[in-house]
Amino acid sequence: MEFRILGPLEVVAAGKPVALGGARQRALLALLLTRPNEVVSTDRLIDELWGPAPPRAALNTVQYYVSQLRKLLGAERIETRPPGYAIRIAPGELDLERFELLLERGDAEALSEALALWRGPALADFAYEPFAQEEAGRLEELRLVAHERRIEADLERGRSDELVPELERLIAFHPLRERLRGQLMLALYRSGRQAEALSVYQEARKALVEELGIEPGPLLQELERAILRQDPTLKPSRPGAEVWPERSIVVSPVDERNLGLLLALAEPLARSVPPRELIVARLVVAEELAAATRSLDERCKALAENGVSARGAAFTSAHQGADLVRLTSEQNADLVLVDAPQGFLDDGLLDGEIGVVLGSASCDVGVLVARGENLRTGPGCSLLVPFGGADHDWAAVELAAWIVRATGASLRLVGREADLASGERDASRLLASASLLIQRAVRVPAEPVLVAPGRAGILEAASDAALLVFGLSNRWRQEGLGETRLAIANDAPVPTLLVRKGLRPGGIAPDGTMTRFTWSLGATEATAGRR
Repeated sequence: MEFRILGPLEVVAAGKPVALGGARQRALLALLLTRPNEVVSTDRLIDELWGPAPPRAALNTVQYYVSQLRKLLGAERIETRPPGYAIRIAPGELDLERFELLLERGDAEALSEALALWRGPALADFAYEPFAQEEAGRLEELRLVAHERRIEADLERGRSDELVPELERLIAFHPLRERLRGQLMLALYRSGRQAEALSVYQEARKALVEELGIEPGPLLQELERAILRQDPTLKPSRPGAEVWPERSIVVSPVDERNLGLLLALAEPLARSVPPRELIVARLVVAEELAAATRSLDERCKALAENGVSARGAAFTSAHQGADLVRLTSEQNADLVLVDAPQGFLDDGLLDGEIGVVLGSASCDVGVLVARGENLRTGPGCSLLVPFGGADHDWAAVELAAWIVRATGASLRLVGREADLASGERDASRLLASASLLIQRAVRVPAEPVLVAPGRAGILEAASDAALLVFGLSNRWRQEGLGETRLAIANDAPVPTLLVRKGLRPGGIAPDGTMTRFTWSLGATEATAGRR
């Protein structure tokens, strides 16, 4: 049996398509296929299928859809596993899995084969469903990466002439993608079209400045200079050629006074291996544009003196959230760091422009709830992560582990102590499993801390911490931070970092990974891996 989501949803058995039922039943199958062999909770299925106002019979309807799909696909195909369901997919059955494996193999033939699996936009028949929009955005970005890597390989094989039309088509859809612009410049130059190659640079600079208020990156600038001097190293098959950077960290303060706090988090992360470029963005009114640009230039120069590659961008925007999301996509961000909007600690809601970023950015998002003027994250400092094993708790652990690895701080996981009255055991086994996973991924130990349930225990544990890290649940749109966590954020003596996990790999994913890095706890052992 074949399952296909790189285009409209299709299931093929014995060479014939399987009729999959109505729209919501098909959507449920698509949801399970975006997380193959992983449990998708019933709550999430209901949220994604019906939104914030599901019908009273939603749970029964989900169970009915599952029973119908089992009749179509085989009773063993969809397992009931608390708190929801998991679809069993064998190696080679899902086109997305084959695409990702070919992408990671990375040679020209594998990349061409990977691109041939696409039959149109991913999940094309669910274009207006929120769950599909996020996943389709991630997959379209991976498709573009596959194009870029295949073009890179073809350039080195001397196929410059025939690449020009393809690159021009891609740039028409992705005009701010610097890597594509550089590849077109190189293809034109190697085809004896030096003047056109230099014109592409000027067009790229104009687009970046007008759209984002940002100059081309150093590699694109150096490529222009190399073309001007007809550098012999521009010939194909250069041994040890410098690779184009694929990762960055975007920092964009709502309140300029919090920029220093955000950079205190971002700067060590940018230095970690592999290094990232810092993109510091300010979205301002027209009257502040010149001053903001000068201020960012000074910041970036100071970062450069400390060995961090950084660029600054200040621009006006009528849709700040959407423009920031676009910036993170165009600059291939692993992480976007913002500060919480004014009044957040009053109601804990994450709506407005910041809600757009949380809901649409394909990378991880960190929202800093500022506390004072200093943020300590170096040796001797500790990060505190309340941990219950939910998906959003893993998101907090992943970003915290990246910060700890980059700064030399220590990591502490907080769990519930035993309840003698009910006989319920403590969380130490769960914390130990999580610690084993963290050590495997980043070689960082995690100290377990057992506290009484509720706000008081976490606040006591946070009294000597430098940063408190919470994950945002999948219900953040409806619930915001949540009553208990909002109370902790209000009373905590240290800054709080709220984390929403993106679809792209985060900062501790293995180098070169382009697919999502996931954590899972098995029944007998803890494992971390990629999908």
